[in-house]
Amino acid sequence: MEVAVLKYPAVRNYVAGQFVEDAGARTLEVFCPLTGAVISTVPLSGGAALDQAVQAAQAAFPAWSATPIKERVQIFYRYKVLLERDMQALAELVREENGKTLDEARAEVEKAVELTEFACSMPQLIQGEFLEVSKGVEARVERKPLGVVASIAPFNFPNMVPHWTIPNALVLGNCMILKPSEVVPLSAGRIAELLKEAGLPDGVLNIVHGDREIVEAICDHPGIEAVSFVGSTRIAKVVYRRATSNLKRCVALGGAKNHLMVLPDAHPDMTASNVAASMSGCAGQRCMAGSTMVGVGQVDHIVQKLVEEARKIVPGQSLGSVISREAKERIEGYITEAEQAGARVLLDGRNAVVPGQEDGYYVGPTVVDYVTPDMRIAQEEVFGPVLAILRTNTLDEALAIENANPYGNAAAVFTQSGSMARYVMDHASAGMIGVNIGVPVPREPFSFGGWNESKFGACDITGKSSIEFWTQLKKTTTKWNPESRVNWMS
Repeated sequence: MEVAVLKYPAVRNYVAGQFVEDAGARTLEVFCPLTGAVISTVPLSGGAALDQAVQAAQAAFPAWSATPIKERVQIFYRYKVLLERDMQALAELVREENGKTLDEARAEVEKAVELTEFACSMPQLIQGEFLEVSKGVEARVERKPLGVVASIAPFNFPNMVPHWTIPNALVLGNCMILKPSEVVPLSAGRIAELLKEAGLPDGVLNIVHGDREIVEAICDHPGIEAVSFVGSTRIAKVVYRRATSNLKRCVALGGAKNHLMVLPDAHPDMTASNVAASMSGCAGQRCMAGSTMVGVGQVDHIVQKLVEEARKIVPGQSLGSVISREAKERIEGYITEAEQAGARVLLDGRNAVVPGQEDGYYVGPTVVDYVTPDMRIAQEEVFGPVLAILRTNTLDEALAIENANPYGNAAAVFTQSGSMARYVMDHASAGMIGVNIGVPVPREPFSFGGWNESKFGACDITGKSSIEFWTQLKKTTTKWNPESRVNWMS
């Protein structure tokens, strides 16, 4: 009997600068969502593998943290060049393991480049403070790394989300354990290889693969000082509670239900193209997807153009696959349930098939109108290329719907009225707001992070706000002249 040869070698952990086997670990098949084919296997490691990674990081920390930050960033300058050099190959890898279109995968790697560029600016951002606070007495404040930290990444951005944490945390002097999603483990290994090529010392970045067991071990491990997490709200809550109960810092990003409020005066073409792109980009598998449109007043002319724009989005061409067969079935279930409850399906993406990729996990662009707030499709994160349209008479009614949802990642308004835009900016309960923009992701140096049940913990995960998360303050007070009069400070 012939053993099938997989496209990629079995995934291995990365510890102390080397890829290592975890012989005792269970394994999981890695599927290509585009075709449904098995392309690799990944170990589901446990506590013993994590111990090895933490020990390697602890051994590397003294020398790495003592390296001047001006020298640490030189590695990331070189790394940025390597990302650009290998842009196409990295994008193709993302596409194969995640199912994105090649353009979307390339955009993801381009964002990784931007995140790396920001990390290279850290020497200008973390300059210490100094002041003569009393006669002959000087005070100094410096930022110091925490030690060994961990980053738990999701399936939907296998290259970008690790770069939300790796460049900043490492440039600031920490050593890291990365736990990629077991569904998309391939990109992480290539990131490690490129960082080593750029000159990153062994042990500064370590990768341990696994599922729930390794996540729990990370939250519990006494050698890990801080944990970042990106994933569903349900798991974000678990991770945050478990990590903080073990006295670790934690920032955990969860899901979203982003509302795009469309007013009658909105520019029809711009609104239609933006809303369609927001709901379908990355097959709707992103926490910034505009999955809910709230039409305020008479917006039928915009809805009509929206459907026309959405029809141009073709599975297998301009629309990638969803991550798994189970995800496809779950997404299509939301559509069917809403239709049975009285909603009107204007564009139906169920049962999408791509010629030549009949076993791929595709859902076509879907627009469902006359959804009511009590329907599950209006309340829960669908995480697919599906737009639910709700109808209201006033902007206050639309904002009431937005405010009532438990999430708070993003909200947007489409209008030509500055006063209406300002009203939404002031009253929407979300951490990231868009005006005539369907995916209001802040660019560096502005940080990414939501409100409410979209984020747990202090600070954001990227941008300037992340500096506070990945460092701690050391305050030093000095006195050298004995002639100074004695006061309460001495």
